[in-house]
Amino acid sequence: MPDDQLSPAPRPGQLLARGVCRHLAALDFVSVEELTPARGLRVDVMGLGPKGEIWVIECKSSRADFTSDGKWQGYLEWCDRFFWAVDEAFPTELLPMETGLIIADAYDAEIVRMAEEAKLAPARRKVMIQKFARHAALRAHAARDPEFGLEAWGW
Repeated sequence: MPDDQLSPAPRPGQLLARGVCRHLAALDFVSVEELTPARGLRVDVMGLGPKGEIWVIECKSSRADFTSDGKWQGYLEWCDRFFWAVDEAFPTELLPMETGLIIADAYDAEIVRMAEEAKLAPARRKVMIQKFARHAALRAHAARDPEFGLEAWGW
């Protein structure tokens, strides 16, 4: 493959997301990255459980990454549980206690603190499952046909 077609090295948050997605799979969850639940919001990882439960996981690679994120509370209305995923060196005392905590690396993760549950209304759950399915299908299509590209859908 020519150098100009090589993918850039994953960023630290992307490596955390990979470990989180692997752990979610071990819990029988499927996951997608970078899903947009509403205009102006883009979650790092969304997990969909075997009973339709929806988890949002925000991956933070540093203190600065966390403190610059002013919109995380907007994600709460789009999931049943909200988690932070950080590496073992992250100062976890910065993270709100009512949120979940996942310690992760590029290869796996562990839930250290379960997030409080705030069940979605059935209509909101249906919307989110449809968004999840569409997002996953578009990503699969792009992987199968990279020349077509996600730009066709406004990505």
